Amino acid sequence: MTTLTHVAAAVIERPDGRFLLGQRASGTFYPGYWEFPGGKVEPGETPHRALVRELAEELGIQVETAYPWLVREHRYEHAHVRLHFFRVPCWQGEPKDRVHAALAWQRADVLDVAPMLPANAPVLRALSLPPVYAITQAGNLGIDAQLLALVQALERGLRLVQIREPKLDPAQRSAFAHAATDMCRHYGARVLINGDSALALACGADGVHLSNRQLSTATARPDFPWVAASCHDATDLRRAADLGLDFAVLGPVKPTPTHPAAMPLGWRSFAARLRMPHLPVFAIGGMSESDLEQAWRCGAHGVAAIRAVWQMPER
Repeated sequence: MTTLTHVAAAVIERPDGRFLLGQRASGTFYPGYWEFPGGKVEPGETPHRALVRELAEELGIQVETAYPWLVREHRYEHAHVRLHFFRVPCWQGEPKDRVHAALAWQRADVLDVAPMLPANAPVLRALSLPPVYAITQAGNLGIDAQLLALVQALERGLRLVQIREPKLDPAQRSAFAHAATDMCRHYGARVLINGDSALALACGADGVHLSNRQLSTATARPDFPWVAASCHDATDLRRAADLGLDFAVLGPVKPTPTHPAAMPLGWRSFAARLRMPHLPVFAIGGMSESDLEQAWRCGAHGVAAIRAVWQMPER
C-alpha cells in the first residue's frame, strides 16, 4: 500500500491576477512539467509551516500572508500525494529559480506554458472563479430594479451570478433569466440558474446551482460546464466534491433574512466544517465585501451574497 505523502503547494498571486508556476528540472519525476511551487511536509510540520520553509528554500521569498484554500489528492506512479494548496498574496523578495528549470507568471484562462502536472487541472479551473458570487433577488427588488443593479455590478467587475427567483412566477422567472443571462454574457460573466436545468438550457446559462435537497438526491453531475451546490456541513461538501461539482456555498455564517429559522454557524464552525475543502467554497449568510478577509482566513474561496452584493464594489 502506497504511503500518503503530504505536500504544501503555493498559489503565489500578483495584484494583476497572475500566479507563479515553476518548471520541474531534469533528474526529477516529470521533468519539464510545470507545477505550483512547494514541497513535502516533514514530520512534525504543519502544511503552513512547510509552505513557508519550502518557498524560502525554493524561491528565496518570505511569506507574509498565506490563506488555506484547497486540498487535493492524486496518485502518481511514484507517490500518492495530498496537496494542501495555499493562496499567497503577500511576500517579501523576488522569486528566483533555485530548484526549477524556469519560472513563469501565468493566468488561469490563458496558460502559455505546458505541460502541467496532472493533479493541477481542477486547481486551474478553481482559480478562474472570482471572489464574489452574486445571487439575484428580483422578487424583492423588482425585475427592472434588479436588472439595473445587475448591470451596475457587472460594470464594477462582477463575474459570477446565480439567478435564484422563488418569488417570481414561471413566466416572469423565465423572462428575467433570459434577460439577465444575456446581460452577463455581454460582460463575460458566468451565470448559473438555481435548481432548474431546463431553464438553464433554454436561456443559455453556463450552468446550474443545486439546492441542498437536489444535492442530497443527485446521483451524477448535471451535464453543464459549471455546476455548484448549497451545502450546510462537511458531509454535503464531500458529496459535492464526489459528484465532481465545481464549487459550493456553505452557511449561513451569520443571521440572514433569507433563512430566518436557520441557526448561523459563526466563523469558527464554518472553518471547522471546511477544514480540508476539496473544491472552492463560498461563505454565505449575511456576507458583504468586508467579510472577504475573514472568509479567506477560514479557507473559503470568497463570499456569496444576496443583498449586500448589489452595493459592494466588486474585485
